[in-house]
Amino acid sequence: MAKLNIFKRFKKARTHEGAPAKTFSPEQQLRRSIMNFMLWEDEFYEDGEAIADRIQALVPKVAPETVAQIAIDAREKSKLRHAPRLLVRAMAASEKHRALVASTLERVIQRPDEMTEFLAIYWSDVIGLQQQRKKRPVPAQVKKGLAKAFAKFDAYQLAKYDRDGPVRLRDVLFITHAKPANADQAKVWKQLVDGTLASPDTWEVQLSGGASKKETFERLIAEKKLGALALLRNLRGMLHAGVTKKTIGRALEEMRTDRVLPYRFIAAARYAPDVEPELEKAMFRALEGHKKLEGKTRLLIDVSGSMSAPMSARSEMLRLDAATGLAALVREIADDVEIFTFSNDVKKVPPRRGFALRDAIVQSQPHSSTYLGKAVTEIDEKGTRLIVITDEQSHDTVPAPKGKGYMINVASAKNGVGAGNWTRVDGFSEAVIDWIIAQENDE
Repeated sequence: MAKLNIFKRFKKARTHEGAPAKTFSPEQQLRRSIMNFMLWEDEFYEDGEAIADRIQALVPKVAPETVAQIAIDAREKSKLRHAPRLLVRAMAASEKHRALVASTLERVIQRPDEMTEFLAIYWSDVIGLQQQRKKRPVPAQVKKGLAKAFAKFDAYQLAKYDRDGPVRLRDVLFITHAKPANADQAKVWKQLVDGTLASPDTWEVQLSGGASKKETFERLIAEKKLGALALLRNLRGMLHAGVTKKTIGRALEEMRTDRVLPYRFIAAARYAPDVEPELEKAMFRALEGHKKLEGKTRLLIDVSGSMSAPMSARSEMLRLDAATGLAALVREIADDVEIFTFSNDVKKVPPRRGFALRDAIVQSQPHSSTYLGKAVTEIDEKGTRLIVITDEQSHDTVPAPKGKGYMINVASAKNGVGAGNWTRVDGFSEAVIDWIIAQENDE
């Protein structure tokens, strides 16, 4: 995420919805494209391959240190997995960026399977492993970065993510010639090469081996071996398998919530409504002790048709889930907040909490067109912080904010909206509100 208050004259550019568009420098375009990019997946307005091509074309136009930091921020702050590796691939193809590839690659790889996925991206247009090695040799900086990353993982992690595919973890070892730090690590790596690493005790391994879903989930819950995100993602499967609501409720009550923000609970509740009361309790617990957003805030949420699109092709979370999750957070931590939605019209939402607020936002008006300019004109006022959550499309011109204005962009479109000094936050991150608080404290 970044504060991008660089002003340029409007060019003859338009958003996909037809409003006058704000164009950006190569660095700004790269940040916008990366922070919401789901690798080669189509979005509501843009083709996924077009976004990927734009990213690779922009990298040589941006300073190496800046590209490296964008990749690291995308992985560590925005929790993206694929997009940072696409950036490093583009860096490896650029002579002036190549010197930073090893250190950047080591930072952005945080799971063993991300090493094999990186090589798959690197060789994505070459068929067959032997052909890949011959037609596109791996540069020394890539080998160095992968070797450093490999050394970070223990036996459990390597066994958990050693999956079938055109590139295996042992291939990474052979290609990089990574050196073990000690005899114990050498033993683990030999077991990986020989295929003798002990299988990890995870729900994926147990269920793929034919174990009872009900018994597996109940045992993992009892032994506290199911992390918070795994628990939320598997709620529907647990209920279908016959795990009782009481057992699931106890798991939700005991789960760590310190790194889980509201939108994940909201997404989980859509496909597991039977445990919504338990999910809401856990969500409120996750918000306890959060830093306060001081002063008066008006939150303006896009509920147009494009906001009902999934965040990615494989995700059940919608852009609107992200928006309502942020609204639930702001409602709890703001000193004084008013919440509005916009589509064709502007509607004020009653100040409810939790899932009741989600329902009020979603049901506030039909999900149709996008008149952001009209909405900003109607509700913006001096002395009030205005936070807009949108995919940055509009049928009309969006004016400059009268005070502090934040445009949180949850899509990857090339052009944006809004004249004047909007502070643009490109990419939906779990830390977006913390970032706004930190920015204002710095000021």
